[in-house]
Amino acid sequence: MGVLSNRVSREELQAGDHVYSWRFAYSYAHHGIYVGDGKVIHFTRGQGQELGTGTVLDNVLSNCFLCGYPLYRFEYGENTAVFLFKARGGTCTLALADASEVVLHRAKYLLENGFGGYHIFRKNCEDFAMYCKTGLLIVDGNSIGTSGQASSFLGAPLAAVASSPLRFIMAEPWGLVAVSASMYCLSRYVADLGNRRDVTKVAVEDLVAQVIPEALVTPLRIEEMERKEK
Repeated sequence: MGVLSNRVSREELQAGDHVYSWRFAYSYAHHGIYVGDGKVIHFTRGQGQELGTGTVLDNVLSNCFLCGYPLYRFEYGENTAVFLFKARGGTCTLALADASEVVLHRAKYLLENGFGGYHIFRKNCEDFAMYCKTGLLIVDGNSIGTSGQASSFLGAPLAAVASSPLRFIMAEPWGLVAVSASMYCLSRYVADLGNRRDVTKVAVEDLVAQVIPEALVTPLRIEEMERKEK
């Protein structure tokens, strides 16, 4: 576990690890499940179904594990204090992970059968990796997914709005900053997979057979990572 960074070398990776790689000046991260032999299974936008940019950028976004960038290991069962200290979402969760063999079974099964339609806020690459690790799935398909990145993105404006009435009773700017930061951390904590009450354990076979409409399946990819890190 890293307090400031979860960076891991390729030699340290173990099959079943949830890994991610930062993109575009740390603006977002792409996630996947390491399955051994230098290969990662990851959920990407499917042609004709994606919520993408419609440009060549979509090809870059889909292949970030092939670019040799540093890898980071997503932490499960994180300590609450460390979770809150890591203000950036998408790096850890309070939820506990299942055994590696179960994680690998889910990832490989979904590689063959799909994980449904890609949605940037409700079902993205981080949601896929977190499902593989925990087996937990959102009950309400219209709510935000389990992704910590999505929670952080939506939590920031929520914190600003929630704290805005206090501007009129705070004499110092740092007061507004402190309240906004507190609201942001609280929103992340409440939305974390380990605290949510709108999730349930779903077997991967049931997920594919009952939950995922065939017409909305976006193919997953398995790709080999480059050995050289930038």
